[in-house]
Amino acid sequence: MRALKYLFLFLLISSCGTIVNYDYESSTDFSKYKTYDYFSDMQTGLSQLDNKRLMRAIDAKLVTMGLTRSNNPDFFIDIQSQDIMNRSNSNVGVGVGGSGRNVGGGVSVGIPLGGNQNTRQIVIDFVDKKQNEKLFWQAVSESTYRPNASPEKRESYFEALVAKIFEKYPPK
Repeated sequence: MRALKYLFLFLLISSCGTIVNYDYESSTDFSKYKTYDYFSDMQTGLSQLDNKRLMRAIDAKLVTMGLTRSNNPDFFIDIQSQDIMNRSNSNVGVGVGGSGRNVGGGVSVGIPLGGNQNTRQIVIDFVDKKQNEKLFWQAVSESTYRPNASPEKRESYFEALVAKIFEKYPPK
């Protein structure tokens, strides 16, 4: 019974986290990429402040991975995002009814559980501009967020998100 309780707790915690899907060109030699920059005409879909927070978090992570930002980069980074409002579909049904020889009726009440959740999808593309803008790595993340969070919480949100996104870069 105790193991079942811990399993339920683990499933509850892991279901609320960030989901990241990766894709990459399998023929890519990732070791040749040492410098990067962002596209100058990037339309991220984020506010200017959130855009700066995200880029600072990416810069800090890539520096720890041995990459440097350059005016003449090996590859460019493109960021796109969109906000998605998910409606809660969970509900509890309560019913009363009759059967057999008795004449009966039924009553059902739907009680919505939870509320609407804001989900943000962020797509990060690594593009080799020297090879006809060839996309060689992509991460698509989806996570819940609070649009009215404090600046400090937003900063930590983007740092945690970037850490999760770059867990599997470069691919093995």
